[in-house]
Amino acid sequence: MCGIFGAIARREGPLRHPDALPRMAAALRHRGPDGECIVGHERARIGARRLAIMDLTTGDQPFQSPDGKIWMVCNGEIYNAPELRREASAWRYPFRSHGDIETIVPFYDRFGPDAVARLEGMFGLAVWDETRRRLVLARDRAGEKPLFWTEVDGELRFASEIQALLEFPDQSRRLNRKALSLYHALGYVPAPYTMFDGIHKLPPASLLIAEGERTEIRPYWSAADAASRASPLSLEDTTGLRETLLRAVKRELMSDVPLGVFTSGGLDSSLLVAAAARAIPGERIHTYAVRFTESGYDESAYAEAVTHEIASVHHVVTADDESLGRALDVVAHTLAEPLGDPAVLPTWLLAEAARENVKVILSGEGADELFGGYPTYLGHKFAERWQRVPGPLRHAVRGAVNRWPSSTGKMTLEYMLKQFLSASERPWLERHLTWLGAMTIEHGVIAELAGKLDRFPPDDPLNRVMWFDFLTYLPDDLLVKVDRATMLASVEARAPFLDREVIELVLPGPSRFKVRGLTTKAILKEAARGLVPAAVINRRKRGLSVPVARWLNTGLAPLADRLLDTPLLAEHRSGRRNHARTLWPQLMLALWSERWGIDIR
Repeated sequence: MCGIFGAIARREGPLRHPDALPRMAAALRHRGPDGECIVGHERARIGARRLAIMDLTTGDQPFQSPDGKIWMVCNGEIYNAPELRREASAWRYPFRSHGDIETIVPFYDRFGPDAVARLEGMFGLAVWDETRRRLVLARDRAGEKPLFWTEVDGELRFASEIQALLEFPDQSRRLNRKALSLYHALGYVPAPYTMFDGIHKLPPASLLIAEGERTEIRPYWSAADAASRASPLSLEDTTGLRETLLRAVKRELMSDVPLGVFTSGGLDSSLLVAAAARAIPGERIHTYAVRFTESGYDESAYAEAVTHEIASVHHVVTADDESLGRALDVVAHTLAEPLGDPAVLPTWLLAEAARENVKVILSGEGADELFGGYPTYLGHKFAERWQRVPGPLRHAVRGAVNRWPSSTGKMTLEYMLKQFLSASERPWLERHLTWLGAMTIEHGVIAELAGKLDRFPPDDPLNRVMWFDFLTYLPDDLLVKVDRATMLASVEARAPFLDREVIELVLPGPSRFKVRGLTTKAILKEAARGLVPAAVINRRKRGLSVPVARWLNTGLAPLADRLLDTPLLAEHRSGRRNHARTLWPQLMLALWSERWGIDIR
């Protein structure tokens, strides 16, 4: 795990700002506090900041081919590296290290950019091929690891985070208006856009190949193709699913340093804890849970009950207004991209605490999108039935619910009913974005987002909502949240639910196996029986959330008053309606604008 960066001159002549490369490294120091190395010459330089996880003594990057013509840096882990190493060793490749990352070099040398399709893991990588003067960038299938790039006057530059690219004096800081419109609809910026005009996010499962004057971006794996295959899943026999999940966790436990698990007491993290305990019996696993001082948000007792089952070394991290405010300062002043997900704050607090004991954390991202875990999926399921209710009755119910006093609690019945009724009669995508807290939804944005599902099967509407979240919300919100929060604390996060085998097994599964009646994650719950306590399986999902609704009216009130100019804030303060889900992304956008000097008006 590390932060990677580089700059390539595509025309004759040297790099114009070679002194920016050390500054890029400094901007990414939090991603790799254990070392730094830059290689290259006057026309091409690549480098890495290292967080030592595997092969602590011989794993320093960049790696080079024996003839020195291929240079490679990679941020992430390659889980099938043992198989790749055995294959390359049969070719008599002279490895200089014992870890996972160097295995990329011989496969690129033999297969070129197509070698990336052989990799299984989480990664953002760059290969410079001196002979062909070719740069290859690639990201993993789900988008766990980030990679940004830009081209300025014939120089192509890349980095694990945007702020490293901003170290170049000739890098524009103009606002990307399309990205702003998407942020207003989503609360995050989806690939390939960023808020900076000219800086691009490489999409998941994609290659960028820059050779000569040509720049090509193409997929090496397709979620649509995976979703279109026949599904082997069965609710009656979940043995295959369970074995696949256990295998994924075992593969992602590879580490030469201590590791732990983020726990909430919910199904996803409890399954990870149980699977990890089974894979490494006798080893004490560190587990981490957040304790909110606001009782309606606190689930730490559930997490502690689960960890008692395996006798882990359990750590509880307190999230009160003071600690959350400290996390907000760190996030707002560090990230060069706005993220409207308040869960980044407790995630950073957990990672900060975890860094005292471990360098690697397992996290449950991906399970909700793959297995149908969100309450919004139930909402979509019942929206069509609601639309068949006579209009006068719907109007009467809506009026009665809207007169219900607003609550600042976590996922209250009042809040969920108001959210459901606010958009239940709209087209599915507009409905979905409204439920997620969209600020404004432009017609062009709807058309662009809907186009992401063009190649997916059309005959399972609820699965299409889950696929949409897998393509957008997962990589560009949840995985951004986890990557940035953990890396700010110099901790590596891994998501076993996003193992390729798991993804390809579950994506095509019928939605009736995932959302069954009022039960979400039905098939995952069946697979977890015997591994996870029944009380966990049957408990209603709550999710990691922050008491933003109350916080905006109390400790954050001065900041919100200064930065937010919207009538929603007054209505929120009055208690007539809980607008926290909409106001928080606006606040984060305003903080980003102020921090980076970007006019968003």
